Amino acid sequence: MASSDREVVVVDIKIPFFSMVILMVKWAIAAIPAVMILFFIGGLMATVVGMIFGAGWHHWNWGGVGPGTGM
Repeated sequence: MASSDREVVVVDIKIPFFSMVILMVKWAIAAIPAVMILFFIGGLMATVVGMIFGAGWHHWNWGGVGPGTGM
């Protein structure tokens, strides 16, 4: 069987407007947990990087207020 490359061009997709609205609402609802998972992963990565490189905000002297400044 000979393989032949065929080029396909999609010209139009016929879908009723209400069906398209339902599809987009489902996409939006499905995106909510996906974004939550991405934020969780990003926070976890930021925590790990912060632990690796250390020196968080507590090492900074914010205007002389804080432990060891006499205030």
